[in-house]
Amino acid sequence: MAEIKITLVKSTIGAIPKHKKTVQALGLKKLHSSKIQQDNEAIRGMIKQVSHLVKVEEI
Repeated sequence: MAEIKITLVKSTIGAIPKHKKTVQALGLKKLHSSKIQQDNEAIRGMIKQVSHLVKVEEI
């Protein structure tokens, strides 16, 4: 299965609580922190929900 690198590029300070929890569930804590995740439908759905806060790269 492919992997993707997810980077938090925008702060969650003004975000709604649901988006804050989604970013936290992706494993991102601080601004510009990155996490490598498996590329599956669940992760893609989470990324779609917070697409305005993260940057995604295929590995």
